[in-house]
Formats: sequence, C-alpha cells, structure tokens
Amino acid sequence: MKRQMWWNRFCASGALAALSCGALGQAFGPAELSTQTKECLECHQKIDHGLYQQWGESKHYGANVGCYECHTANEGDPDGWMHEGYRISVLVTPKDCGRCHTKEAAEFTASHHAKAGRILGSLDNVLAEVVEGNRGMVTPGFPDGVAASAVNGCWQCHGSEVKVLANGRLDPATYPNSGIGRINPDGSEGTCNACHLRHEFDVAQVRHPDTCGKCHLGPDHPQKEVYEESKHGIAFFANEDEMNMDSSKWIVGQDYWAAPTCATCHMSATESMPVTHDVGMRISWNNRPAISVRPEVSDAKMGLPGANVPWQVRRANMQNVCTACHETQWVENFYVQYDALIELYRVKFGEPGLALYKLAKPLMKPVAFGNKIDFIWFEIWHHEGRRARHGAAMMAPDYTHWHGTYEVAKKFYAEYIPELEELAEKHLHSDDADKRDAAEALQHKLEEVLNSENHRWFEGKMDPAEAARRKAAKEAFEQRYNKDD
Repeated sequence: MKRQMWWNRFCASGALAALSCGALGQAFGPAELSTQTKECLECHQKIDHGLYQQWGESKHYGANVGCYECHTANEGDPDGWMHEGYRISVLVTPKDCGRCHTKEAAEFTASHHAKAGRILGSLDNVLAEVVEGNRGMVTPGFPDGVAASAVNGCWQCHGSEVKVLANGRLDPATYPNSGIGRINPDGSEGTCNACHLRHEFDVAQVRHPDTCGKCHLGPDHPQKEVYEESKHGIAFFANEDEMNMDSSKWIVGQDYWAAPTCATCHMSATESMPVTHDVGMRISWNNRPAISVRPEVSDAKMGLPGANVPWQVRRANMQNVCTACHETQWVENFYVQYDALIELYRVKFGEPGLALYKLAKPLMKPVAFGNKIDFIWFEIWHHEGRRARHGAAMMAPDYTHWHGTYEVAKKFYAEYIPELEELAEKHLHSDDADKRDAAEALQHKLEEVLNSENHRWFEGKMDPAEAARRKAAKEAFEQRYNKDD
C-alpha cells in the first residue's frame, strides 16, 4: 500500500537512521520536502493561497512534513482517489495523524471526545431529526432525505458519519464536518482538526478558550460562558498578553501563571504531569446524565480504557493542576462545595424527578417528545440541571444559581409537578385497569416526594425548626437594613 510504503521509506531515511520509528522517532522529520509534496505545491501554492500560507507558518513546514505526508491514501482506503498520479484522501483522520503523533492519537481515541459521534440516533438526535427537522435534505448518500437541522447542528459538533461517493467525493450531508466525534471511512472516530485548526495547527489557537467554545456553549453545556464568568476567565481576558500561549513548552506555574485556560485544567502539562489528549482524565464527575455519575462508570458503558481509572485518581490529577496556583486548603474546600452541589441536585431534583417521569410514562402518549412533560423533564435535567452542575464545577455563581438551580426549581414546582398531578388525576378513574394502577402509583410517589424533607415547604409543611430559623434570618435582615439611625 502506498501510504505504508511511504511510511516505511520515511522510517528508513537518514533522519531516523539512529532511532526506531516509535515514540522517539516522532521528534524528527525528513531531511527535505518529499518529491510528492513538492509536486502538490506546484499547483496548491497558486490555487490555495491561504492554506499554503497557513502550512508555511506551521511546525509541519519546519519539519518538512507536507501535503502528501498527511493526505496520502492506501489502495484499499474507501475515501482514497487518484489525483495527478497519486492516491490521496481529502480526510485526514486520527489514524493518519497517529502515524507520527502516536501518543496523542491513542489518548484522543480513548476519550469521550472521540466518541461524541455516538450521539447519532440518541434522544438528542430525535429532537433535531424529527421534532425540529424533516427529510427535506436529499443527497446521494441520503436518497430518502435527512434533516438539515441535524446536519448543520448536532453533527457539526458531535461529528457525522462520513459517506464516500464515487471517485472519493464526500457526501455533502456529511462533509464538510469537523465534529470531534466524526465517524471516518477508515474506521477511526474523531478528528484532530476539531481543535487543531488546519493547516497551521497553531498551539496558541488550540490553547485559547474560544476554541472550546465551538461546542461547549449554549443552554445545555455552557462551559465557555461559565468560564468567562468565573475568576479564571476574568483573569485570562485581563492578562491574555502574559499567557505565553505560543510557547512550545507550556507548563503552568513555569511558563505562565496569570490564569488557566480550558486546556490548562483539562489537558496541558504541569510540573509533574505531561500533556494528555484524554480530557476525561482530570474529571471526577460526569455531569452529562440526568444524575451525575463517576467518569469510570460512563467509560465502562462506552467500552473505554478509562473504566480502569477511578475518579479519585482523576481528581488527584486535577488537584495537581490547581495547586500550581492555589494552596491545598483552597483546593480541598472547593471540592467540598462542588460535591455538595452535585448531591443537592441529585437528592432534591434528579432522583425524584427521574422516578416520577418513569412512573408517568405509562400514562403518556408513547412518542418521544409527544408530551409536554417530555419537554419539561428534558429541560430540567438536560439544560438547567447541567448548567447548575457545570457552573459549580467551574466556579460561576450566576450559572450555578440563576441559570441553574433557580431554573431547575422553578420548572420543577411551577411546571413539572402540576403537569404530573393533572396526569395522575386524569387517569385515576380510567376504564383501563392498567391506567388506573399507573395513575395511583404516580399519585402515591407525588405525595411521597412532596411530603419529603426537601419538598414539604411547597405543601406548607415546613419543619417548625426550619421555619424558626427562616423567621430569625428575616428579622436579622430587617434589623440590619432598616435601622433608625
């Protein structure tokens, strides 16, 4: 195969004669640009001025790695096609990048980022494809049509399943696409240029929080906005010119100390830890589900090697980053606060809300998002609940409270509970015995939830001791601010 033959020649070249073509060999490149790349440049430096200049400013250029080295294709590659005498591919996949960047590609492939394309067909995609969309976008790869709302929305962050047409052309519904979990024709998952914008692959760009903002923003995962509200974000934007972000070596506490970025905390090197491309190795809660789980639990469900890395190890990794700027008590106390918010959401809203939803299902129209309650519960956990948890994780009080727990509580008490009560009442006297039983079970659970310690205030049954504390706090507030001086 041409790609493998080229790689074998590269490994045997004088530049690598003293080393095997393993991890150490990655530090070296060819002595000069290959003949194939020079031929590519004869045309592409004229017709693709921007791409040519971006590549010319890259480290690839300095290492004599060019067009052919990245875009060469094997005989059997489904997306390969003959161009000017060479088999090439438009797509450059993690498998391609991994020929040189072995460690980085392996870490990325083992991460949740690379598996983001597995959202295809999930509940989220039902929204985009059915509730929001239709089959009006017809392409060769989708003769029966596909929803433009999914193509232009979900797939652009999570990744499409790239479909190859004749002569290596790519179906327009699936490409262009730089979704981080893109499913590639060569069987690999993900795309490196979701973060490393081609063809320059500038380290300063990939370390900037705006890079993460392509996907990590919006009502359900507003990490970029959360970061900007936090003191970390404030410090970064006030001191961006002191961040030394274009440095090859970028160790927090050594090369910069004014502020952390997303990359600092989740990926970049510390004095005792190397760079990692598995963004889950420093996260001790997975806040994506309706109820937060430990990351090794979600890794196990996806068949990832992280299933063998307990959350305590990951938390220690993150604390290693934190202590580059913060003393130990600060770091430990932060995690006490964070864990407490996760627990509050779980016991007060997450678990009872999920239990009530499951009991309500037999009384609802059996169509995803065919009921008002579907939307209410989805937004409680998928939008407001996530915002609250992400806000606490990244120290953004407004997102934790007003955009988070306040919205959860408002929707829970003002929308969710009334809808559930009405649903139960509607079926308590149904001619269908199964419906009556389901309605009674739902009503019983509603009474149990609303009379529990967390919710009985809503029924006017607040614990007398708590009521006394609230009365004393109110009187202290009034005395503090209404004194007659």
